[in-house]
Amino acid sequence: MALTSTEAGSARRFWRGSGRIATSLISLLVTLLGLLAFTFMLSHLSPVDPVLQIAGDHASESTYAQVRHDLGLDQPVLMQFWHYIEHLARGDMGISRITNQPVASDLLRTFPATIELATCAMIFGAFFGISLALLAAWKPGSIIDNLARMISLLGYSVPIFWLGLLGLLLFYAVLHWSAGPGRLDDIYVYTLEPTTGFVLIDSWLSGDPEMFRNAIAHLWLPVVVLGMLAMAGITRLLRAALLEESSKEYVTLARAKGAGRGRILLLHIFPNVSGTLITVLALSYASLLEGSVLTETVFAWPGVGRYMTTALFASDAPAILGSTLLIGSCFIVLNTLADALTWLTDPRTR
Repeated sequence: MALTSTEAGSARRFWRGSGRIATSLISLLVTLLGLLAFTFMLSHLSPVDPVLQIAGDHASESTYAQVRHDLGLDQPVLMQFWHYIEHLARGDMGISRITNQPVASDLLRTFPATIELATCAMIFGAFFGISLALLAAWKPGSIIDNLARMISLLGYSVPIFWLGLLGLLLFYAVLHWSAGPGRLDDIYVYTLEPTTGFVLIDSWLSGDPEMFRNAIAHLWLPVVVLGMLAMAGITRLLRAALLEESSKEYVTLARAKGAGRGRILLLHIFPNVSGTLITVLALSYASLLEGSVLTETVFAWPGVGRYMTTALFASDAPAILGSTLLIGSCFIVLNTLADALTWLTDPRTR
């Protein structure tokens, strides 16, 4: 039975969409495999000997050889990588040499702290970044526009660890506006029930308002420091997209018809840059997950970033690989999700 033109068009769209999804999945897997292979090779170039970390500097040759065999380091590097992939396919990320716990368990324990910090920083950066970009595009060349350009430049040029240390010095040591490093004061750390892993939610569920206020006092400074990075990128890229869209003919026509500048910006220009905004927000959020490494180290925030930093100094290969896989997966998934949302919301991309 022959298909009608409508049915044939639907079938073509279905197979085209299926092919796009399959291509994205294959690209995702290949990218993750390449990321793991690159990180695995770099971990073997570390000058730190993991065998000596376990056996000790005064271990005998037989003990050294036995530990090396138990770790699988007496095999070729490619074979070690293949064994790691086999274990990873079964959900086994290995045992951390620092905590002596499964890496998957460590990541499940530390990842909520990173998600909480990055999400709050993203909300801060998105709100102020979009607002600054809209104000800059509303009156280009004005004081507000110059201020937005200066903030975006500072956000990119100032090292985030230096900004964090400066913030601790000013708002914690001098002004006492911040509660300092960590997620909670010691008095609350051992009394809080980690129901969700998110300290704001758990402290709210505890019913103790003082604990909730203490959690906010610890959170706001690293959120602002990390959010400055997102705000800089969002402001710069969205401002450029808005100004480029402002030069289109339909904007000139709308002005000729008497439409106000603010109305044109919000109702005509801003919706047409939604695809760019989605991409910028997704990439900014992914960069916050990566950039949290330095921020968590400065503020003693017990997330994946601090866990990875400790693993790097200790040359803990399983922990390094597991953290890299987690952050890389988040980056790739967010990028793929942004492409899909842009394809769905912007007909021009189709």
